[in-house]
Amino acid sequence: MDGNDLNQKTGAAADPEMERILNEMLEADETITARAVARRHPVIKHASSITRNPLRSDFLARYQERQKQFREWRHRAPKRSRDQLAAQLAQKDSRIAELERQVEVLRISHLAMIRTVGELGGISKLLKLYEGYREVREELDRLGVLPHGEVKPFELPRRAGTSEP
Repeated sequence: MDGNDLNQKTGAAADPEMERILNEMLEADETITARAVARRHPVIKHASSITRNPLRSDFLARYQERQKQFREWRHRAPKRSRDQLAAQLAQKDSRIAELERQVEVLRISHLAMIRTVGELGGISKLLKLYEGYREVREELDRLGVLPHGEVKPFELPRRAGTSEP
């Protein structure tokens, strides 16, 4: 799925003006409703134009949920200033992005290592590598990164004119 497909599923590409309005309302902590968005939107004049359109309605619901989460988070930490909370949130977002990048790097490198060990020594060497780490092996198997193969007997081609291989 590319960015355009994602935007169309979220309603953002279909109505960037609505996305801008929702972001402004979220930042200003104005209660997000279909009626409030329709009042600010230059083309949409009725709340039902949002609620009856599945993409717009879902998009509105996602922003309402985000606003609910932001408000709950803000009430849990009322003694801190908005600037401190914003800085802390930005720092946590940055940390999450870094951890997601690290997980992806580790996933790719482990997949390459598993394939290399599998090629060099086969599945028996790979299982021996993880023999003391049963939980890790089960998790790798659940993720589908361990190779699966069936054992086939090795047969030499028969020589012409003899019954021996």
